Amino acid sequence: MTADHQHLQRAIALAHANVAQGGRPFGAVVTRNGDVLVEAVNEIHLTQDPTAHAELLAIRAASQHVGARLEGCVIYASGQPCPMCLSAMYLCGVERVVFAASNETAEPFGLSTAAIGQQVGLPLAEQRLPIQHLPDAAMTALYQQWKSLHAPE
Repeated sequence: MTADHQHLQRAIALAHANVAQGGRPFGAVVTRNGDVLVEAVNEIHLTQDPTAHAELLAIRAASQHVGARLEGCVIYASGQPCPMCLSAMYLCGVERVVFAASNETAEPFGLSTAAIGQQVGLPLAEQRLPIQHLPDAAMTALYQQWKSLHAPE
């Protein structure tokens, strides 16, 4: 069994255990250089936090170990990462993502996030959620202040 299969099987086992405890069928494992950094499961049923996805919780925990940038890390997920989790993966710089169940597999069970992915891929004006941009020049000044405080020396 390859390392990818081994870590993915662990994510699936976490998802299985989570279902047995009343949760959703989602587990995630974060590795770096082949070593497991953290494991997590979907905790929406425990916290009522709709962002408590296994992948996000795993990213948060891994960041506590290695910092906000997760270069060199691989995330193994039992299900296809939703747009929120995928965005977080891009933001933290994970190297790779491996998942077991696709949105197509999840769809008949009400667990697909494909529709959300389609919405966020549209221009803002075409999305179902009304999104209004009210430009404010103070934000440009604030961004400039931040950049001057964080400029490379």
